[in-house]
Amino acid sequence: MLFAVEVSSSAHTAMEIYDKVQRAVQFYLYPIHFQCIIAVVAVVYIALKVTKLVVRKYEDTRVLESFPGPPGHWLFGHALEFPQDGTGLDKVVKWGEAYPFAFPLWFGPVIAFLNIHHPSYAKTLLASTEPKDDIAYRFLIPWIGEGLLVSHSNKWFRHRRLLTPGFHYDVLKPYVKLIADSTKVMLDKWENYAKTNESFELFQHVSLMTLDSIMKCGFSCNSNCQTESGTNAYIKAVYELCDLVNLRFRVFPYHSDIIFHLSPHGYRFRKACKIAHGHTEEVIRRRKEILKCEREQEKVQTKRHLDFLDILLCARDDNQEGLADEDIRAEVDTFMFEGHDTTASGISWLLFSLASNPEHQKTCREEITQVLQGKDNMDWEDLSKIPYTTMCIKESLRMYPPVPGIARKLTKPLTFFDGRTVPAGFLVGTSVFGLHRNATVWENPNELHWPDLCHE
Repeated sequence: MLFAVEVSSSAHTAMEIYDKVQRAVQFYLYPIHFQCIIAVVAVVYIALKVTKLVVRKYEDTRVLESFPGPPGHWLFGHALEFPQDGTGLDKVVKWGEAYPFAFPLWFGPVIAFLNIHHPSYAKTLLASTEPKDDIAYRFLIPWIGEGLLVSHSNKWFRHRRLLTPGFHYDVLKPYVKLIADSTKVMLDKWENYAKTNESFELFQHVSLMTLDSIMKCGFSCNSNCQTESGTNAYIKAVYELCDLVNLRFRVFPYHSDIIFHLSPHGYRFRKACKIAHGHTEEVIRRRKEILKCEREQEKVQTKRHLDFLDILLCARDDNQEGLADEDIRAEVDTFMFEGHDTTASGISWLLFSLASNPEHQKTCREEITQVLQGKDNMDWEDLSKIPYTTMCIKESLRMYPPVPGIARKLTKPLTFFDGRTVPAGFLVGTSVFGLHRNATVWENPNELHWPDLCHE
């Protein structure tokens, strides 16, 4: 009996030991099995992704066979041909001389654009209703939302129709004086530089002036950004966002949302977005409070100077529905960006062009002085009385377009006049810079063609 008990006890102990060993093995082996499963899934996922990219590369290469272009690196494509010193634009012009109408540009191993640089091809693309591309423009969406710049289809048409009243002559006329006031602040600052005979970066001053102007004209806001640019958090955020969007477009790894999000630049971008959005929402909130009062609303509707924000908040479609709060913020942020940055670029290059050609600068000054007749500022009616200056402005814009290129993503096949076709889903860009310097269109395209000095 005692022996039976001992045997039973030993068997029980052995079973316990076996269970413990089994649990230990499971404890240590289960993570290994789990990790193996994860590794297999990851390998399969990566293999599928690589296969998809290889297929896309093959298909795009086959599509572009009828469009010869400059050779590119097998991995980086033509990305390394566009350094941050701006010389890449000149390369586009040079390549255009060798490859008429259009040629492909690769950014990385799989992203390809058909780059158009001739008006006949550009006409075919721009006459269509194809949406903007989903690469470059999407970098702006976290900041400016889906406003007129990046939206498309029915949303774009609806917003455009609702905002059209904001560009009526009667709305624009009062802006002339507001812009003149902002310009005077800038010129007063330049007077101080003139006394010291020191050089300075002109674009920064012009950019602050155009931002000051859009704040006054669009939102009836006296920002004092020209004198407080170093302390105003919103102004600093806007400039930070402009720089970071440009940086992200130029740095290819930052095209990845994950990489950019984890980078220091991505952190700065999100922080600046938060500041910009907070300011915009506060401006909208304050204006809505005013419009809640029916008397104030009638006052806004009948006052001489309607600003852009008034029109956004009061706009109604055929169903008497206005813009959602998110859409209003998107349009405000869009016009804040587009309303000052490109304008500043155009003005700065104009001043550079005139300073480089003093005889034409003198003619413009004489024409404007004659129109002013002793007045300090131009009036709306005076703008049509300076044809020579207007032609100089247009020629400067030809040589130095503020937006050097635009892009579309095709939703259906596009066939050009010479029979060559690009399929749906393809990215097609128009090089505005290359088009404006196309030697088959312009004589001596890289030189400024000023109007005849004997124009009058």
